[in-house]
Formats: sequence, C-alpha cells, structure tokens
Amino acid sequence: MKLDPIDIRILAELEKNGRILNVDLAKTVGLSSSPCLTRVARLERAGYIVGYGARLNLSAIGELVTVFTEITLQDRRLGTISRFEQKLRTIEELSECSRISGDCDYILKFITRSVAHYSDTIMKIVDENSLVDRYFTYFVVRSFDLPDRSYMEYVAPDLAS
Repeated sequence: MKLDPIDIRILAELEKNGRILNVDLAKTVGLSSSPCLTRVARLERAGYIVGYGARLNLSAIGELVTVFTEITLQDRRLGTISRFEQKLRTIEELSECSRISGDCDYILKFITRSVAHYSDTIMKIVDENSLVDRYFTYFVVRSFDLPDRSYMEYVAPDLAS
C-alpha cells in the first residue's frame, strides 16, 4: 500500500494524539468522517498503525530502575541471533531492544523494581546456553521529559503538515 499525503497527515495526527475523535481527525486532514474512518481502518490493516496506548508517568506509580545494557554475542551466526532474540521475547522487564552496529550487538532497555531485580533479569539472559560473550550495564540516574515529537514530520515534512 502506497501512502498518499492524506494518509501521512492522518498518521501524523494520530501520532500526536491517538485519542483524537474521528470527527476532529477528519476535519484536521480535510475529509468527512466516514472516509477518514475508512482510511484509519485501512492504515491499521496494512500495519502502519500497530496500536494505541497511554504514556505513563512510571515515577508517579513507584520507584523503578531504568537500565540500558550493551550485549555482545558469542558469535553472529543466524542460529545464535535467532535463539538470543527468542529468549529476549520472554523477558517481561525488557522495554526496548535494538540490534546495532559497532562494538556491541544489541542495546537493551529494562524497567525493573530494583538493582537486584535487574541482576536477576540479566542473569536469565546471560546464562542462556552461552549466547552472550559480554555485557555492560548503565543505570539511569536521571531522566527528563522531552516535548512530544511527531516523527512523521521528519519522515515526510512536506506531507505531514
């Protein structure tokens, strides 16, 4: 499915405000309600929209530990990568995972209840059939909020506004 300028504007608006009412979204992108709803459904079916959710203030809920971990695998064979990524899918505390280029193979982001909880969690990964050669841990000591950003504005700046 090829995206047209209206699709891009719909995606940009939903990225900024996933709770926007269809009537307001339609008005913003220059459509009537029914065609707008049809387009949103089509974008969902095509996989451009994968879900809707709320951003939570985790620090208001409780004291949590955010940890970034660099992982270097024993080797880079497809079987090793596949087994490692399969193991990662079972780790509830893992909130982000990226396979990267450079000195390590992956950067992982964990949200845990404590340092001890993180230690238990990373051991579940490291002890898995010697897949991991080494890892480095970085505990977040301070985070701050950035303004809401619409990535669609960077992907298609002429079409998103």
